Amino acid sequence: MAIDALLKRYFLGVVLVLVAIAAYFQAAGATQLVGSAIGAASASGTSLIVAPPYKLAVPTREPKSGMPIIERNPFDSVTGPLNAVPPPDPALTPVAAPDTSDPLASPPCEGMQVLIVTESTDPLWSVAALQGPGEPHPRMRRVGDEIAGKKVAFIGFNPRENTPAVWIEGGSVLCQAMLFRTQPAVPAAPAAPVAAAPPEPPKHTGGPPALDPSIASKIHKVSDTEFNIDRSVVDQILENQAELMKSARIVPEQKDGKVVGVRMFGIRPDTLLGSLGLQNGDRLETLNGFNMASPEKALEAYARLRTASSLNVKVNRRGAPVSIDLHIK
Repeated sequence: MAIDALLKRYFLGVVLVLVAIAAYFQAAGATQLVGSAIGAASASGTSLIVAPPYKLAVPTREPKSGMPIIERNPFDSVTGPLNAVPPPDPALTPVAAPDTSDPLASPPCEGMQVLIVTESTDPLWSVAALQGPGEPHPRMRRVGDEIAGKKVAFIGFNPRENTPAVWIEGGSVLCQAMLFRTQPAVPAAPAAPVAAAPPEPPKHTGGPPALDPSIASKIHKVSDTEFNIDRSVVDQILENQAELMKSARIVPEQKDGKVVGVRMFGIRPDTLLGSLGLQNGDRLETLNGFNMASPEKALEAYARLRTASSLNVKVNRRGAPVSIDLHIK
């Protein structure tokens, strides 16, 4: 009974002692086995590599993907795969650059009419009145503006054709709209023995054309700086600017690096501008208060010409300011 009581009282300690004795004998046996193996290997002159009894296998999991659903698109049979490559957009296909090796020889632009050209040493200040196909009226445009799906590339003077011109770029084609188109020469007729015809009167070969009498009769001069104009004349001027202002050259003038107005050349008393009181060499500064040195203000003044009841033109004539009043009735 005493032993049973002792075991019950010290049971935990007895168990720990037995576990320690078992661990000791197991470690001693393993040490003897390893020592004998190493001794045998040393005796034979070879090295011993003890491999682990097993290798831990790390579980792997493949990442899930929704590509099968995207490729098949089971929710919409009309659209098809959601990752399908769209066909190339023709609008995004690069277009070959136009040939600018000889812009003076560019072909004429079909269906485009240039009515006024104002050139400047700075291309961004040059403006032109252009009328494209289907447009009821001409519009003032600058470099970079759009016309009939094309773009204004340059505004200037073509010395080969002796005319102001506007170069227009569309895709890989560069064309030019000329203010004064050169007429092709008519081949001479074969000589025939006919009676000598009376000599023809000399033709006007240079300078702007004389004003049509039907228009000149509707412009009444009150004084050198005041005129009365019939309303129909304004409409006719806006619709036929190219012919009425033919060969009048307008060039922006700079002073101290700033544009102060536009200088007008090629004006005779019997031309349209001459009939309105302007003289050759005048520098146009304002029109109804709009500063002609600013392209934006010049375009705004031009847009209001058709509905204006009067025009006040301020010019600089040989260094002195001159104001011209035009009353539209």
